Amino acid sequence: MFEKISRSWELAKASASVLNSDRELLVFPVVSAICVLVVLATFLVPAIAFDLFAGGYSVGSLLFAFAFYFCQYFAIIFCNCALVSAAMIRLEGGNPSVADGFNAARARIGAIAGYAAIAATVGMLLNALKGRDNNFIVRLIGGALGAAWTMATFLVVPVLVAEDVGPMDAIKRSTAMFKRTWGESAAGMIGIGLACFVAMLALGAAGFGLAYLLGFVSSALAVLIGAVTVLALLALAVYQSALGGVYSAALYRYAVDGEVPHGFEGLSLEAPRR
Repeated sequence: MFEKISRSWELAKASASVLNSDRELLVFPVVSAICVLVVLATFLVPAIAFDLFAGGYSVGSLLFAFAFYFCQYFAIIFCNCALVSAAMIRLEGGNPSVADGFNAARARIGAIAGYAAIAATVGMLLNALKGRDNNFIVRLIGGALGAAWTMATFLVVPVLVAEDVGPMDAIKRSTAMFKRTWGESAAGMIGIGLACFVAMLALGAAGFGLAYLLGFVSSALAVLIGAVTVLALLALAVYQSALGGVYSAALYRYAVDGEVPHGFEGLSLEAPRR
């Protein structure tokens, strides 16, 4: 257990090193966040104005909810594909631009849309299971299925951008590669998530704690420090998203080629079993 925890930190640091060599990769999660907010506003306004869900779920409201899920997933997956495409160029020794990433994602827009539809359907079903307040067992099953789906689809985005396959084949390929590299996948996800969580926790405690203390001296200064802290936390969230993209690209390249990508040399990764 301690060995896996140690390796997860090393994987997180290696991903950060690759990301630091090309800060343009941070543009993609920023664009993704902006798109998500635009989609949210686009659907939230009419939902509130027409009170679509006041009488429970109907065919119309379910179609509206699916359209919302689809647009959200499409925006996120498209930007993730652009990020991973650029990260793969960097891992191969190239110098990608933001345009390179978005051009690569646009070339696979059909497969991305297909996978977004699948992800939206699964997302709605899982949320329905996890939202059963009066049935703990059903919510537990929903949570377990959600975790399994996340792990099985961890490498779908790299597969979509690197291989000429459809969304269903991409899911199958991702699942097969995850089975071979489950140790690396789990260590990477835990390492990156834990590192960013600790950083956010420390930053939030320091920033909001300082804002609270300054509130006794100057309300304006306290608000300023609080606002800066929120922006810093958002920046860390963007950085975490980019880290995850870099790591998934590196893990995909490792699973396919059997070689440790550039920037990950020296790590004791297990050889993937064919």
